[in-house]
Amino acid sequence: NELDIITFPNGCHIAEVEVDPATGATRLDRYLAVDDFGTIINPMLTIGQIQGGVAQGIGQAMLEHTVYDPGSGQLLSGSLMDYALPRADDLPDLNIILSGVPTKANPLGVKGSGQAGAIAAPQTIISAITHALGIAHIDMPATPERVWRAIRSTR
Repeated sequence: NELDIITFPNGCHIAEVEVDPATGATRLDRYLAVDDFGTIINPMLTIGQIQGGVAQGIGQAMLEHTVYDPGSGQLLSGSLMDYALPRADDLPDLNIILSGVPTKANPLGVKGSGQAGAIAAPQTIISAITHALGIAHIDMPATPERVWRAIRSTR
């Protein structure tokens, strides 16, 4: 059976955001991740991997923006003074649930887990923002200015 060779994980991530319509400021209120990694060898390590990946995805979706000067190509966001990374106060409590269905592809029944948070978080957060605004698309990162412009474009 072809399905017996699958070792990639699956899951569902859900985000709840709150948008200030006057400023475009967006706050991530809640985040839920339910992931199937097969047999879990070390649940604490796996949860830590998911937390780190989700934090990385939050940065990609809401904060991190590489900016170049259009005339010279000079990098304008070349230091952490100009380039925003997520901090602890940017992250909500992360509700992570591990739900394992062992794979038959290997003797341990394990599936990959290292990138799941980073892969799922950006589109989960952007989907929550577009749903809150009633729009189909917004570019990442969903900065307050971009969100504010999206709000104004729907009026």
